[in-house]
Amino acid sequence: MIHLHPTTELAPRVLLPGDPGRALAMAQHLLEKPLMFNHNRGLWGYTGTAADGELLTIQSTGMGGPSAAIVLEELCNLGITRAIRVGTCGALQPGLAHGDLVVAADALAGDGTSRGLGAGDTVAADPGVVAALSAAGGDGVHVGTIATTDLFYDPDERRAAAWSAAGVLAVEMEAAALLQVATRRGIPAGVVLAVTDTFAADGARSRIDEDGLLRAGERLGDVGAAALGVGAAA
Repeated sequence: MIHLHPTTELAPRVLLPGDPGRALAMAQHLLEKPLMFNHNRGLWGYTGTAADGELLTIQSTGMGGPSAAIVLEELCNLGITRAIRVGTCGALQPGLAHGDLVVAADALAGDGTSRGLGAGDTVAADPGVVAALSAAGGDGVHVGTIATTDLFYDPDERRAAAWSAAGVLAVEMEAAALLQVATRRGIPAGVVLAVTDTFAADGARSRIDEDGLLRAGERLGDVGAAALGVGAAA
């Protein structure tokens, strides 16, 4: 492998947070005696025994489609069979609040990576994974279309406004690329996101607080792991 340098066993099922720090927190929350799977390029990953007694790997992807696509391609080369992105997003609908969970049925390909990999306007998540995530999340989980972009700070407010008007639930930066790689490689994949940013009518951003972010990360890990067959979500 060029970018991932495995230092312990890889599980066939993988959770994919973007943030290396969130990967560590999820590993501590979900795994017994986690061992570092990768630390090359700051892309921290961990493998350990999950609550069902089987191995689970949690591997960070970094920010944006290019990094995420590299990570998933190399994990596929190493033999994974299922993957779920567990990340954060900005709300595009007024009914979404900090900490709410969004399960992507599909992702608008507003990024360059998924388009470069042959995506059309949207990339679908695996229906079975979508159903598993929805069931694991329980009441209050929002299921629908999300948008993937290359821009965290987008100078064109019309883009988000158009997505919102079209009923798109949320925006983030990795899902379309990951789903397109998974489609090309023939592995079932899905996406569950926690809302960390909401926007007022004037465009002002409201960011989740640190305690809320920690709780959201644990919830993402619980739901993602449950969808991969690890017990029940908390």
